[in-house]
Amino acid sequence: MQNTEKNNVVERELELKLVLSPERSVPVPALLAYRVDDPYAVHITFHIGSEHPVNWTFARELLVEGVFRACGHGDVRIWPTKVDGRNVILMALSSPDGDALLEAPSAQVSAWLERTLRAVPPGTETEQLGIDDGLAELLATTVIADELWLRDPWPSDESADGEL
Repeated sequence: MQNTEKNNVVERELELKLVLSPERSVPVPALLAYRVDDPYAVHITFHIGSEHPVNWTFARELLVEGVFRACGHGDVRIWPTKVDGRNVILMALSSPDGDALLEAPSAQVSAWLERTLRAVPPGTETEQLGIDDGLAELLATTVIADELWLRDPWPSDESADGEL
């Protein structure tokens, strides 16, 4: 398992368990990733032994809440529980391709989430998107366009001495 934090990305490799039945599960290597430039989302890449990994993206807030209590509906549901005396987080993922129940070690996910919350504290996500800068740039361009619009693009057909 590896932790990395570079270029405004918080990553953590860990092994999840794909729950096949109450008695049987298989290990699934996964990469948790959080990008400061996409501050509302968490990304999980599952390496399932196929040619292409499986990627899921959902709200960071959903995972934060799921560490403490059951939450979510539809495609992503998350809840904490104990399995064989260990604290785990269960993630039920649904897609047109099928459903999966994944078990993640609670302490490792919580520690990774804590790092994402330090990188971008809750309530400051919008600041990371650069919306204010983009809006200011857009409005500056609009002001310039308005000034150009107000100028007469064609010279007057009237002569200087008033003759036509």
